[in-house]
Amino acid sequence: MPEFQYKAREMSGQQVTGVLTATTEKEALATLAAQQLFPLNINLAESSIAAAKQVNRRVPSKHLAVFYSQLADLLKSGVPLLRSLELLSRQSTHSALKVVVSDVRDQVAEGSRLYDAMKAHPKAFTLLMVSMVRAGEEGGFLEDVLKRIATFTEQQEELKGRVVGAMVYPVFLLVVGAAVVTVMLVWLVPKFDGMFEDMAARGALPWATTALMSMSEWAQNYWTVGLLGAAIVIAGLLQWLKTEDGRRKLDAFRLKAFGVGRIVRSLAISRFCRVLGTLLQNGVPVLTSIQIAKDATANVILTDAIEIAASNISEGKSLAGPLGSSQQFPEEIVEMIAVGEEANNLENVLINISENLERRTGREIEMAVRLLEPILLLFLAAIVLFVVIALLLPILQSSGMV
Repeated sequence: MPEFQYKAREMSGQQVTGVLTATTEKEALATLAAQQLFPLNINLAESSIAAAKQVNRRVPSKHLAVFYSQLADLLKSGVPLLRSLELLSRQSTHSALKVVVSDVRDQVAEGSRLYDAMKAHPKAFTLLMVSMVRAGEEGGFLEDVLKRIATFTEQQEELKGRVVGAMVYPVFLLVVGAAVVTVMLVWLVPKFDGMFEDMAARGALPWATTALMSMSEWAQNYWTVGLLGAAIVIAGLLQWLKTEDGRRKLDAFRLKAFGVGRIVRSLAISRFCRVLGTLLQNGVPVLTSIQIAKDATANVILTDAIEIAASNISEGKSLAGPLGSSQQFPEEIVEMIAVGEEANNLENVLINISENLERRTGREIEMAVRLLEPILLLFLAAIVLFVVIALLLPILQSSGMV
């Protein structure tokens, strides 16, 4: 429990200082009032601030998935919640998870509900997880909820791993290509300056060689200016993207970008459907579920469309209608949602939509990466070929071969 340092006055007017233990600042003020002390200043003690920073740490999803699964198994086997949390805290090999679970255990021991204790760690437990745990606690099916959370987390990690893994080789090609071009411009091309000096004076250098020598000279003399300019542009762009207008335009561009827009849209809708379906399966009210699930898209444009749909549901309308009117959701998905609503089986339909989208998107990502690899190789080969031709042309020209 956190400690608070206070400075207060007694009824006699004498100033006193001290430290007291309380759950919240409001509780600390009530304690001082009960002691007939008038608070002048109250703050968290340094030890509690350090402990709060230590506790509020981010935990990787793969470790959380194991935690959810193990906690579900222990509870299903009849092990009490407090003992289960204590056991998992001791056995955890991840330092951040160990600290977080230990704090959750302490809060539960003091009388807090599990979901309230988890809510105090937003960097470790998302709003989705907290809402599902709350539904499980209130509905008496906490073990099943934890199993579903573990499965959901593992599926999201697997999908993220597939996307990241697919992009490793293309990114490697880009880095290698940039390094090769830089070495050529800075180290290789300048060695030919003396050879081409006479031809350059006569104006007899081919245009390709002239362009290459100019790029090399710029790279040698102004590389610091180039790096500084790039850094300023990137910093300005990142700042702009933090604004509401910047994020909205970026999200709109991502949805319409040639070649990747369809993949981005499918992944966002897949996350929304899986989160919404999982929440509905666990007894979370539909409006609350939609308010939580809309943020899973990580796209402002889609989130706004879902927000409008949620307001229509509160007026007694269906979910499929406004989603279709937004023109942000594919027609076949809207039709499947409509059928699920009519059959009163929306949660299972949403899970099926998510699984189908993930499979289809996985294939599209794999195909796109396969196409991207030869394109990058051809691009890199074209750059190297241009450099070679630009260096050989003057030599061939002076020897009379061209």
